[in-house]
Amino acid sequence: MPKKVLKDFEIEYLQVLDENGNCDEKLMPKLSNEEIKKIYEMIILIRVFDQKAFNMQRQGRLGTYIQFKGQEASQVGSAMALKDDDFVFPMYRSSGLLIARKHPIVQVLQYWNGDERGLKSPDNVNNFPISIPVGTHMIHSAGAAWAAKLRGTKQISISYFGDGATSKGDFHEAMNFAGVFNVPAVFLCENNQFAISVHRKDQTKSETIAQKAIAYGFEGIQVDGMDVFAVYKATKDAVDKARAGKGPTLIECVTYRMADHSTSDDASRYRTKEEVQAWQKKDPVERLEKYMRKKNLLDDAYKEKILKQSKETIEKAVTQFEKLEAPDPKDMFNYVFAEMTPQQKEEMEELLGK
Repeated sequence: MPKKVLKDFEIEYLQVLDENGNCDEKLMPKLSNEEIKKIYEMIILIRVFDQKAFNMQRQGRLGTYIQFKGQEASQVGSAMALKDDDFVFPMYRSSGLLIARKHPIVQVLQYWNGDERGLKSPDNVNNFPISIPVGTHMIHSAGAAWAAKLRGTKQISISYFGDGATSKGDFHEAMNFAGVFNVPAVFLCENNQFAISVHRKDQTKSETIAQKAIAYGFEGIQVDGMDVFAVYKATKDAVDKARAGKGPTLIECVTYRMADHSTSDDASRYRTKEEVQAWQKKDPVERLEKYMRKKNLLDDAYKEKILKQSKETIEKAVTQFEKLEAPDPKDMFNYVFAEMTPQQKEEMEELLGK
């Protein structure tokens, strides 16, 4: 039988900053010294937040918490390439992203304590609620991108998800829709090597996740997800392309989940200390600090100053959070539909003891 010869596709791998803080100046995105410092300060802020929130959960001051340590570059680097009115669809490991997207820290804490009011987006910032179901928000993101295209607003839509989500049908449906309608969407996969305890190698036989974009007719790129400059560049390029009407992009950020999957997980049961230590050498914070020292953008005094300021900011937010009034239990019924269903009314009356 005759065979059709397809174009020879190649997947680009992008790294700007190596583990020792050495920069490929030809690939370095256009960032001023002040912008680099702003990126660094945000990365430190969210790392401090991450540890504080984890500590609070262990102390019984939060109901649950999902850490993102190790993934700061993926979240901050991409957030800095977006506009406030772009549509952002976060996943449950996106707390750092939301903070970088101007979401009040007190509200992020509020959400992790079981109060959905914490996910109300600030005015003029289009942060959608955190998606707990794996992958479902990618479809919403593709739809939002289509709406932006129809309206001609020049907004883009970006969704964040892990490597495990690429095994879900929602991922493929969203990608297919985005490709067919050439919508201004960016799909950002934070490939942190594990879907809870299932290793990346057991998720797919594809050599990369980025290459999955080929089947849907658009570009995929694999990025060093511990390199904040590479993530920023890849996202900026994808966003600019989408805004220009040239369609979607799949970005695979190769990163690592330094902590457990959640506060109810024990990652030592399925990964070795040696593996964790090897990835720790790629730490996005230390890598950026090495680069900044070489460029005389960071010294010990500045580092301590930013760490101190970050801790004070987080502690202030914690104090505010712990003074908030508890949500009204009736809210879980009042704000689902425009009008409560008979079943909801019955359940609410049962809750209230009527």
